[in-house]
Formats: sequence, C-alpha cells, structure tokens
Amino acid sequence: MDSENAAPAATPFEWMGGEERVKALVERFYDLMDLEPAYADLRAVHGINLDNARQRLFWFLCGWLGGPSYYTDRFGHPRLRMRHMPQQIGGHLIGIRERDQWLACMDQAMGETGVPEALRERLREAFFKTADWMRTR
Repeated sequence: MDSENAAPAATPFEWMGGEERVKALVERFYDLMDLEPAYADLRAVHGINLDNARQRLFWFLCGWLGGPSYYTDRFGHPRLRMRHMPQQIGGHLIGIRERDQWLACMDQAMGETGVPEALRERLREAFFKTADWMRTR
C-alpha cells in the first residue's frame, strides 16, 4: 500500500475516531432504518424495539474494527450467521433485498457521520462480504 492510501491510524477503530464515533455511526444507522421508507424491509427484520440491536451492533463493531472486545467478552464468538438465522430473528429470512438495504443504510450512516472516505470505501467492501454471507435465502 502506498503512503497516500495508508491508514492514518493503527486500526479502523482508531481511524474512525474511537467509541464515540462508532456509537454515532450505530445510532445514525438505526435512526435511518427507523425513518427511511427505503429501508422498510430491513426494518421489518428487527422487531419492534431497536435498543438491543443498537447495543449489540455497537459492541460488535467496536471489536470488529479493532477496538475493545465488548461483544466477545459478553457473548463469545459472534457466530453472526447462526445468530441471524430465521428462528433467531422472528422467522424472517435475509435475502438480497435486506442485504442491499443494510448496506445502503450503513453507507448512508457512514456518510452522514463523517467516516473518512478512504475508510468508508474499505468498510463498504468488508460489509458487503459479511452481509452477503449472512443471507438465509
């Protein structure tokens, strides 16, 4: 990697700005999901209350981005695909539409919370791989 494209911090967590910025990203992500009609299918998968989802995504992203391991300290290995199987999320299936809405919502949240563009591009790629693997239909 040339120095022009090098990360300015040791981890994506630090590059993003630490816990406060990860929290802002997660909050905006779920606010958008709750407000924007374009994310209605994604919102339907999450049930009535988003508080638990907000907290768990914050904990997960902190560790996944190279920060504190809050999620694994509480729950062990994330086992994301297993935790997103239909029986775990109220019988909902995750398909291409839900994947694409998740990605669009997260990208919008990254843009609105000021995630640096070079980091945003890297995260888009990583999020796509994870989100596509999470599909259950």
